[in-house]
Amino acid sequence: MAWQLDKAHTNIMFSVRHMMITKVRGSFEKLDGTVELDEQHPENARVEIQVETASINTRDVQRDTHLRSGDFFNVEQYPLMTFKSKRVERFGEDRARLIGDLTIRDVTREITLDVEYNGMLKNPWGMTSAGFTATSKLNRKDWGLTWNVALETGGVLVGEEVDMTIELELIQVPETANVA
Repeated sequence: MAWQLDKAHTNIMFSVRHMMITKVRGSFEKLDGTVELDEQHPENARVEIQVETASINTRDVQRDTHLRSGDFFNVEQYPLMTFKSKRVERFGEDRARLIGDLTIRDVTREITLDVEYNGMLKNPWGMTSAGFTATSKLNRKDWGLTWNVALETGGVLVGEEVDMTIELELIQVPETANVA
């Protein structure tokens, strides 16, 4: 069954170490995608997400401008980063691993998202909604995001490991009746 992203209630958030002593948090504001869910066989789910790299927001204009540059996302040449699922591995009633290909810039690598199913219900507008939380840890260098500055006291300005959290709310797409 087809589902659409509830963009107003879906968030892609990340955090990365800054100067080895704290974490900077950010999000991507613009995304789209399709999800196919089989309630009877969740392991057959298919997910495709596109994220506008220029929509990065860390609440600091200067930093966001730098992240959009060729040092990082190079949004002029690579306006989208994409995720396309390959398989689902269930390991509990409400938990699974979603394995798929993440493409950032021109590099595609397989990642694993740990997914928690948060439930399904009929929303106040009569539509069926479902919620999921997904997390992963990525090394930004695996996608060629290697810019950094060595600190005088040791360490680097920007950490390599990125913690990612996705809060995903879906709305079921009504099936259209075939009219003869």
